[in-house]
Amino acid sequence: MSKKIQHVVPHQGGWAVKGAGNSRASSVHGTQREAIAAARESAMRQGSEMLIHGENGRIRERNTYGNDPFPPKG
Repeated sequence: MSKKIQHVVPHQGGWAVKGAGNSRASSVHGTQREAIAAARESAMRQGSEMLIHGENGRIRERNTYGNDPFPPKG
């Protein structure tokens, strides 16, 4: 299984989860919260990233699961 970044994006009448580079949605949900949960589960399983887009399409949140190439300093 490849490590594709999971994007939560606006979709007709709801929200979709799309793997990076895919033209079709992996899943479609009625709410952004449901789409985030599905994307998080997929990203955790793959050890990849999840990007949450707002209604305007701009990225509003980014989460990394697995080995983070840029861990927080502290």
